[in-house]
Amino acid sequence: MNIWTKILLLSMAILSGGMSFAQEAEKPEMATGLKSNGMIYIVVIVLLIVFAGIVFYLITIDRKLNRIEKELKK
Repeated sequence: MNIWTKILLLSMAILSGGMSFAQEAEKPEMATGLKSNGMIYIVVIVLLIVFAGIVFYLITIDRKLNRIEKELKK
C-alpha cells in the first residue's frame, strides 16, 4: 500500500472518531414519552414478533431449498 493511502486512511479514522464524540451532547427525547407511558415494552414486543416471523420464514425457505436440492441430486 502506498504511504499516502495509509496517511489518508489514518486521518479519516481519526476524524470520524472525533465527529462521533461531538454528537453525544444531545440526548434524544423521543423515547422518554414511550418510557413514561410504558409503551416501550409494546414496541419491543412488536419488534421481537417481526424478527421471529422473519427467522421462521427463512428457516422454512431453507428447508424447502434443501428438499429441492436433494431431489435434483437424484
